[in-house]
Amino acid sequence: MSKTPIPLVTADISKFARSLSQQLTGTDAPPSHLTLLNMLARAAGFRNFQHLNAAKAAQARLHPTPAETCDFRRVERALAQFDATGRLRQWPARRAIQDLCLWVLWANVPAHATLHERDVNGVLNHGHSFDDPAQLRRGLLSMGLLTRNRDGSDYRRIEQRPPPEARALIRHIAERRTEARKAL
Repeated sequence: MSKTPIPLVTADISKFARSLSQQLTGTDAPPSHLTLLNMLARAAGFRNFQHLNAAKAAQARLHPTPAETCDFRRVERALAQFDATGRLRQWPARRAIQDLCLWVLWANVPAHATLHERDVNGVLNHGHSFDDPAQLRRGLLSMGLLTRNRDGSDYRRIEQRPPPEARALIRHIAERRTEARKAL
């Protein structure tokens, strides 16, 4: 029975080697096969080998660009929070998924524009279906994705590069929205 190969990519081989070395120090006997797999996965930034395996399986399902390395399992979980038209259906329970979803809403806010609260609410209402733009605004402000005047009158999007997971999610939501427009 052949095993499905699971590629392991690391951005910094030095950091990978240092992490693996720290995990191996103090072991009297050579580690078991599973222990070594878990050590390798942790050195690459995953919780354990199962997390690495799940992330790579999600990556294969989502067909990402080959140069992009991120936790595709988180992207897949966040993607499940959006409907077929790319609107956020519900506020996720997990903070990490909430943050990814907020990046998608941030991408919808016009860049380099000063918006009033009602305009920001309009953009946010267009991107979600559970009718709570205040919660989304607060989330965007607390993540440092939006800024506002002290009196709350004017809002501006803070320009920054989203993390790899957010870029992947934004790309998949844009594809969903394009497909939904074509279907109309």
